[in-house]
Amino acid sequence: MSATRPAPIKLSELLRRDVAADPMITGVTADSRKVAPGALFVALPGSAADGRAFIPQALSQGAAAVLAPADTDARLAPLLITSGDVRRAYAIAARGFYGAQPATCVAVTGTNGKTSVAAFCRQIWAALGLHAASMGTLGVLAQNGNVNQELTGPGLTSPDAADAARMLADLAESGVTHLALEASSHGIDQRRLDGVTLQAAAFTNLSQDHLDYHGDMGAYRAAKLRLFETLLPRGRTAVLNADSDAYSSFAAASIMSGLGVMAVGERGRDLSLIGRRAVPEGQRLTIDVRGSLHEVLLPLAGAFQASNALVAAGLCIAAGETPERVLAGLETITGARGRLQRIPGSGRGEVYVDYAHTPDGLETVLKALRPHATGRLIVVFGAGGDRDRAKRPMMGEIAGRLADVAIVTDDNPRSEDPAAIRKAVRAACPAAREIGDRRAAIREAIEMMGDGDVVIIAGKGHEQGQIVGGITHPFDDATEAAEALRLHA
Repeated sequence: MSATRPAPIKLSELLRRDVAADPMITGVTADSRKVAPGALFVALPGSAADGRAFIPQALSQGAAAVLAPADTDARLAPLLITSGDVRRAYAIAARGFYGAQPATCVAVTGTNGKTSVAAFCRQIWAALGLHAASMGTLGVLAQNGNVNQELTGPGLTSPDAADAARMLADLAESGVTHLALEASSHGIDQRRLDGVTLQAAAFTNLSQDHLDYHGDMGAYRAAKLRLFETLLPRGRTAVLNADSDAYSSFAAASIMSGLGVMAVGERGRDLSLIGRRAVPEGQRLTIDVRGSLHEVLLPLAGAFQASNALVAAGLCIAAGETPERVLAGLETITGARGRLQRIPGSGRGEVYVDYAHTPDGLETVLKALRPHATGRLIVVFGAGGDRDRAKRPMMGEIAGRLADVAIVTDDNPRSEDPAAIRKAVRAACPAAREIGDRRAAIREAIEMMGDGDVVIIAGKGHEQGQIVGGITHPFDDATEAAEALRLHA
């Protein structure tokens, strides 16, 4: 994306507080390597390094002021401003510096479905003639009518606060009026989205993930609840998946925070899915919008995609569009890359790639594809290294129970022994085949595929590399599946 270069702004205006000295600030960053003369350097504490250790470097490069945690030694910088919540102060300062944002911004959180919901919102808005964009795991994508533009490649689900502020300003400058953002639990907890003005926010579901960061499910839930308790302004609407076991806690928190609640799903009262039938083109949905029935042909497979579509529709309605126009827009959407992505090329069964890397995600995708398999359901999956180890046997049990053939392979082993990870997975599915080499595992699954079989390659989705021993090797599940289909045509 083009680099927005705002005019310098007084430090007091940026921080919205009186300061002893009031220099003109030319930039805002938490990366000491990006400090230029006149910048505000934000020293963020972190698990790997404390940003305060880089204050001397930032000052040597011309930083005009330093923003740091409240317990920072005042002698570290000539102009030091402290904050009890320095990450939030950073996000607000970045917003103040870059200024502009798309007029309508919405956010979605949840363990699974964020990427699809954000992509669906972008596509619905574009179908309505609006210049729209999405930001998240797949990067920043803009869409104006049928013209799509990938502005950045895949990266962090929720970017650094200053990066996010700059991207939003760039989008607004380019004419984007509607933006859907993924709000990861890490991003919410680290205040990366605190500078974004939201018109609506959504919740998809909650299941075990990221406990290596949050520690327990209570802290994980609390991070996601913060989107509704703190970030979404009072009087706005929380769009909540009523079919989630966590619905009641998110609804209660939203109401207590002065938000309206739009409940969607099979148990939703506002957008209620009362019928769903699989068809060759995808699935036909019957949706009750507060007493008015609508028939929608959703060109995607799987119950969870129907759920994601309703959440996206709810967000677009909560942001100001009419239900009739939004539901018509659902008939034009396509799946996000790596999210139940169909790989063409087989005259026998069907092959899909999906990002399912959690127990709930794997169970959801296997159940979604079961009705489409007139033959066997074959899954290729693994588990990541240096992450929540409790997930491994859980995923093995799910694959063993729901698939006809399970092949355990390597995901991203990272610094761990790949064989040890596979062993932990197979402890709960001893009948599974074990093929460590992911390429060989994919080829084995496709080679055994017969008429009516469905192969799902789970875990990495859109990712373009495989991390082994600290080295990222080029690897794309979709490309490997397409090549396997070519070899076994």
